[in-house]
Amino acid sequence: MDANLVRVIELPGLTWRKSPVRHNFPMANDSPEMVRKALIDAVLLKLPGVVANKINKLDAYFVSDRMFACINGEGLGLRLPVATVTELQFSRSDVVPFQPGSISAGATREWVQINRPNAADYEQDLELIQASLDFVKAGRR
Repeated sequence: MDANLVRVIELPGLTWRKSPVRHNFPMANDSPEMVRKALIDAVLLKLPGVVANKINKLDAYFVSDRMFACINGEGLGLRLPVATVTELQFSRSDVVPFQPGSISAGATREWVQINRPNAADYEQDLELIQASLDFVKAGRR
């Protein structure tokens, strides 16, 4: 830590508190996974009603207490109607079946995974992410 910064912090009358909230932007010493999550958080957490949480070691995103998206490896899993999932798997080269851990593809028929090397590029999928959020919020159709 910079010595001048320490002196500034120790000035009488200066109150310095550690924030209870983890930063929402990548820092130089963060792991690639943390940077990736922070970039995805920046896209998803700005949507109304979305909260982040961990479930079974996956970073997941919820709306109305229902999971609509999660980070799996190098991709973002989204829950969508089965017809949309099938269409996306045939129309986009960056879309693959969503299979976290040892879950079979049959168990995740309503899920698809979008793989993007740069997590900030999920901004381009906002329409699809919003469709996932709306689908989950409305319940199964």
